[in-house]
Amino acid sequence: MPFIELSSDDTHFSVALPTPFTDQKPGTSGLRKSTKKFQEPHYLESFVEAIFQILPGVQDGVLIVGGDGRFGNRNAIDVILRMAAAHRVKKVITTVDGILSTPAASHLIRTHKAVGGIILSASHNSGGLDGDFGVKLNGPNGGPASEALTNQIYSCTKTLERYHIIKNDPICLNEPGNFFIKSMYVEVIDGIDGYIDLMQQIFDFDRISSLLTNDFLIAFDALNAVTGPYAKKLLEEILGSRPGTVRNGIPLEDFGGCHPDPNLTYAKDLADLLLNGQEYSFGAACDGDGDRNMILGRNCFVNPSDSLAVLTANSSCVPAYSEGLLGVARSMPTSAAVDVVAKDLGINCFETPTGWKFFGNLLDSGQITICGEESFGTGSNHIREKDGLWAVLFWLQILAEKKCSVKDLMMQHWSRFGRHYYSRHDYESISSEIAQDLYGNVELRLPSLIGKPFAGQNVSHADNFIYKDSVDSSITTNQGLRILLDDGSRVIMRLSGTGTQGATLRVYLESYVSSNNDLNQDPQIALSQLIESIDLFAEITKRTGMTRPTVIT
Repeated sequence: MPFIELSSDDTHFSVALPTPFTDQKPGTSGLRKSTKKFQEPHYLESFVEAIFQILPGVQDGVLIVGGDGRFGNRNAIDVILRMAAAHRVKKVITTVDGILSTPAASHLIRTHKAVGGIILSASHNSGGLDGDFGVKLNGPNGGPASEALTNQIYSCTKTLERYHIIKNDPICLNEPGNFFIKSMYVEVIDGIDGYIDLMQQIFDFDRISSLLTNDFLIAFDALNAVTGPYAKKLLEEILGSRPGTVRNGIPLEDFGGCHPDPNLTYAKDLADLLLNGQEYSFGAACDGDGDRNMILGRNCFVNPSDSLAVLTANSSCVPAYSEGLLGVARSMPTSAAVDVVAKDLGINCFETPTGWKFFGNLLDSGQITICGEESFGTGSNHIREKDGLWAVLFWLQILAEKKCSVKDLMMQHWSRFGRHYYSRHDYESISSEIAQDLYGNVELRLPSLIGKPFAGQNVSHADNFIYKDSVDSSITTNQGLRILLDDGSRVIMRLSGTGTQGATLRVYLESYVSSNNDLNQDPQIALSQLIESIDLFAEITKRTGMTRPTVIT
């Protein structure tokens, strides 16, 4: 393809900022705010400037840029390209239409030995002018930037006085091509083929295809977000599932008014197909940027914690993992279902804080192969992010090998390992002041619970989770309030920072029963004592006025 020298008026200039930029939170790898906030003059540019000033190797380095296609995606790519040229980046790789899933971005960073990647997404948050936008930095290992690096960026934002940019016409993202912006080379690539090649190295596509073309109907909901084009090419064009398998497969700036969060509330149409119908054998959905997944079978919802355990227990079905796993890891709020499997396999199981960067250290050091979080995220050492479509293919590979239904596979698993009844209750858009008061009051009272009855059991331990990294010995505090009971049951409380409207209180509930007990209860019934007890102790209804969670998973 020819190289295109764009307009000659691409002079480098700097823009003075009227006030310091202070919106990034310490320790976070990105910035997530309302779309309208990002539309304000100098807002996007200020955060990107801090990234370019702090990220090692920017000058003469390679950078990956792309996003989930939400409103503002193309404009942000244009701004980042012109700022990258001003900071003397050697090469930027971006994608057709700027569409790039987070897992695919991680793969590109690793294969091109980039200094990092800027991913434009607010993940599972709604899009459009009245929705949210986000800018996330990934490091050279392909995972979320380290806490040390993001803290340096945060410090930079507080003292930032100006940003540097080049005046230049936007480059064409409609098809693959090669361009120059001043001396910086810009390559626009397909963005999908490289990711599919990676999946072919992991899975047996012929075996999966034989399942999908043999009266095994599946439905995949891309929620009008980034995975649509990837899933259509993978599932329909390569693996042979019938046309129309991929629903809501065209990325839209506002996600078609959908909330791109793959759970039973926001992917209700898909859930109804699988849980209330008989036509489909398997269903799945991914979120806005493609790193989360929901798995469904006919009359069967797979809890994300159970999904991690099932993938681990059946990892030998996948060619890439057939020789065994190095170890596994889960986030602290995720149920201990995978712990039981790891013990049976004789491998280590690590418990980390929420956040994929903690898994990154374990993956980079070769201590684990598979990892996951209860928030619909699973992944492995093939990249340094959670990967929604990888999880879908993993499930299809297992079903192709086992020749059974999702529901039968789950029953077989629980019959062998026992069942961890588990649920997450999200109370969204709570006033930040109310949420902080509620959370602080619970933390203050935790020590008084130890040795006392709670939901019919005595409390064996109660604390705010602290994590010591086994790789770099760093200490991470304030990771969630834990109430641990004598029988292995747990209640976890966390305040989430992923929303832009108020705060979200997350309550995680878990109760283990052995294979000799009833394995078919409704989780909300099995957990009813825990639900009632934490509501009374934390005064959730009393303080928030909410009689039920916004989302129950």
